[in-house]
Order: sequence, then C-alpha cells, then structure tokens
Amino acid sequence: MKPIQIKPDIYWIGVNDTSTRLFEGLWLIEEEGISYNSYLVKDEKTALIDLCKEVFQEEYLEDLSSLVDLKSIDYLVVNHMEPDHSGALQAFHARAPQATILATQKAVEMLKEFAGITDNVQVISDGDRLSLGEKELVFRTAPMVHWPETMVTFETTSGVVFPCDAFGGYGILSDGIFDDDYTDLSMFEREALRYFANIVAAFSKPVLNAAEKLADLPIQIVAPSHGLVWRKSPQRIIDLYLKWSGYSKGKAEKAVTILHGSMYGNTAAVLPAIEAGLVEAGMPYSAHDITTTHISYILPDLWQNQGVLIGAPTYEGSIFPTMASVLQMAEYKRIFHKDAAYFGSYGWGGGATRYLRTTCDQLKWNLHDEFEFMGKPSEEDQIKASAFASGFAKKL
Repeated sequence: MKPIQIKPDIYWIGVNDTSTRLFEGLWLIEEEGISYNSYLVKDEKTALIDLCKEVFQEEYLEDLSSLVDLKSIDYLVVNHMEPDHSGALQAFHARAPQATILATQKAVEMLKEFAGITDNVQVISDGDRLSLGEKELVFRTAPMVHWPETMVTFETTSGVVFPCDAFGGYGILSDGIFDDDYTDLSMFEREALRYFANIVAAFSKPVLNAAEKLADLPIQIVAPSHGLVWRKSPQRIIDLYLKWSGYSKGKAEKAVTILHGSMYGNTAAVLPAIEAGLVEAGMPYSAHDITTTHISYILPDLWQNQGVLIGAPTYEGSIFPTMASVLQMAEYKRIFHKDAAYFGSYGWGGGATRYLRTTCDQLKWNLHDEFEFMGKPSEEDQIKASAFASGFAKKL
C-alpha cells in the first residue's frame, strides 16, 4: 500500500500481511491477516517511527522511498524491538546510516543483539522531548507492554499517539486505514480483543499503568503498529483496552464460556442440555469445541466471561489432554479469578475432577460444582445436566 497522510506532514507507511498463518508462531491469523504500521513525521527534521517485519522490508522501504529520500531521515524511533516491528532494522540502517536511532536503554541493548547495531544510537528516558521544528515528539516509557523495553511516542502539535503494540489488533486494512473508513467496526473490535487476549492480557497491569501515563496527553488520533488508525473515535479503542485490562482484577462480564471436548461423543451428548440450562437461567454464553477451535479464538471469551463450564471426559485417570492444554494456556495467560464447574463422562473410573481441583487452585478459579456420569448419558443424566448448568448460572 502507498503511504497515506493521517495529519499534515504525518504519514502512515504500512504492509498488509496475508501470508502468515500463525502470528508469533502461535496465534491463527490465516483468515484475518495483520497489518504492520509505521509512521513518518516530517518537519525541519524528519522522524520515522517503527518499521516492519523483515520478510516485507523491501516492499516497505520502496514505499517509504516514494515518500522521502532515506538519506534525509534524521531519526528512527524504535518504540519496541519485537521483530515484527524491528525486522527491517538492518536493511534500513544500511540505507540510512545517518539516522539517529532513538530507543530506551533496554532497547539499545537489544539493538546490538538483534541487529548488531551500536553506532548512532541515542538513549531515550521517560518524559524526554525531541523538537523536529514546529513538531515535537514526547516519549513515555511503557515497560512490559508487552516487552520491558517498550515506549510510546506522542506528537504534540497534531495530538497523534504512536503506542506500537498497545491499542492494536489483528486484521488487514483492506478498505482504508482509518476507523471512519468502515461503517461496521465489529470485526476490528473483535480482532482487537483477540489480539489483546492472545498477546497483551497477561500484562494488563502494565497496560493500565501506561494508560495513566498517557492520561494527560490531548490525544486526537491513536496510531498503533497493528490494525486501524483511530481517527474518528480514538477514545473508543483506549476505553476498550482499559475495560479488557480491568478484567484481570476479576471484574469480568456476567457470562459463561463453555469449553467442551469429547472422545466418543458421550460428553458432547449432554451439551444441548447444558446450553438449555443456561438459557433457562437467562445466562449469556459462548461455546467452544476445543478439539476443533484454535486456542487464539478461545482465549478472548475465557478472558472476558466470568463463568467457565468445563466439559471433558476422564482420560487415563486424569482429564482429556486437549482440555489440559487449554487450561494450561489459561494459566500461562494469567486468566485468573473465574467461577467454574465441570461436567463429563468416564469409562471405568473417574479422575478428571481430581485434576481439576488442583488446576483450579492454581488458576485461582472457584470450582463450584462437578457433574460426572459413566458412559453414555441416560435420560436422567440429561435432566441433571440441565439443572447443573442452570444452578451454576444462578451462582454467578
């Protein structure tokens, strides 16, 4: 895509990635894709803010060169050293060695290890300012959003904030880069939540800390390094991130996530009764078959819903291994302080409940109820399943 002006003399330079299947090698984006957003601020001095993934560097540098002579760029601001933003560093540095690289102390250390760059580097501290002429950049450090070296850059005359991974989301920018280019933002908001849950959620406290640091800035545009540039409603994406981060304190939505997996269909056979019980109790829910749904789509609902119904069979004296993997990821992503209940089938003996009691303790989940049945569920089991789900919903 060709560069696009977002404010006078401030430009977006970006790449739509439709070829990566797993973002970070983990998160499925095969259908949605992702954008890598970089920005150029022109004045008496010129500053480039962030870069792109190495595999796209030639396309990116060609687009950048159509906007500005690389030899005329005075500064490269490195908000974040993760390779999807810094992958083009060596190629850029080779073509624009005169550009002073601005980064936090930790990022400067990473510059040497990641890119072998040690020359023409300047350390930025929290609150530092850089005059480009009439335009001015202000820097605020944002450690652990979501790496320790990150910072946020703000241009004072335009009110544009460049927060890198903060306020970002999955999804290519197919019909424009701005929020007001789209009549329906539901996909972008959904993919922002999925991005948040997959990548940022475990660092919710640092996100809230960073938001406090930005509270005094007169932000007019939020220009992240992935996803939409929020021009019409910049506060919308900030508020969403603050809400999602707040769930880490146990203030999640009054809704239930059903996680279910079945070996021979016996546990799955009670799922309709489970769902009917929730409907009867008026409880919103989402259901995920963990054997067919990628974990990246499961985590957002686990993060935002207070209740979790875990449906899985006993497997060799413990729980179905696929379910164990999902719960392990929940712990890894610090999805704590939930209310949970378990249902499932067993063959010759139980064991899933023993595993769950230990796991829920580790997750700080309150395990309210357990409903097990042997083999194929009977008609009586179906009645019990519905009552079990309805009872759990009422406890929420």
